[in-house]
Amino acid sequence: MTHFDLTDQVAVVTGAGRGIGAASAVALAEAGADLVIAARSAEQLEAVAARIRTTGRRAEVVATDLADLDNTARLAEVADKGFGRLDVVVNNLGGAMPGPFLDTTPEQLQRAFHFNVATAHALTRAAVPLMLAGSGGSVVNISSSVGRFAGRGYLAYGTAKAALAHYTRLAAADLAPRIRCNAIACGAIGTSALDVVLRNDQLRAPMERATPLRRLGTPEEVAATVRFLCSPAGGYLTGKVLEADGGLQQPNLDLGLPDL
Repeated sequence: MTHFDLTDQVAVVTGAGRGIGAASAVALAEAGADLVIAARSAEQLEAVAARIRTTGRRAEVVATDLADLDNTARLAEVADKGFGRLDVVVNNLGGAMPGPFLDTTPEQLQRAFHFNVATAHALTRAAVPLMLAGSGGSVVNISSSVGRFAGRGYLAYGTAKAALAHYTRLAAADLAPRIRCNAIACGAIGTSALDVVLRNDQLRAPMERATPLRRLGTPEEVAATVRFLCSPAGGYLTGKVLEADGGLQQPNLDLGLPDL
């Protein structure tokens, strides 16, 4: 287990108030890291911080609008001021609402890119000098299986997540050898983003049947992958997109959009 140890390292996790971000923050704390956790909801963040502190690690809470790139970049400074170093960045912030092609405006596409890719770059760019001042570092970007295969209604989200996946490869080349950069392409994970599905067996059952592992994933399973990529166990991986998707080869949620 020493290969998965992050004792006394410092990590920043965005979108950490719930779901994958919260689970990842707790998993990193269990591995020995101190955390800067950020999202909009102070109440949610404080609940996550309490879980982190039960592991014996420290947590700095930053409740802010991370769509503002300056706010996102400042998280690196918070880590430096609070803990004196920065070793790990988990860019979990992201998302975009699905919709028909003709209802997806260029402005929506720009917003999706901004929220999923530009925010990740803002934080990573601010973190790099601090990582280089130490012993290097690891960046993990949370992408999506929809960035790899096509389904109706996912134009903005899938395009942004595909961009984030390739951003990961390009950044890894730029930042090697001292900073590793990898991504996780998540399938359908049981978070609040899928609340409508989780509460409706008529929606959930077809999704599970369309997944080779016959179930949805959990935030904790993605968090375990985050821990692997950030730790010495993942030390020979960079520029890779790991597919934590239950074996999907196509979307498992049909939005039912008709032909044009």
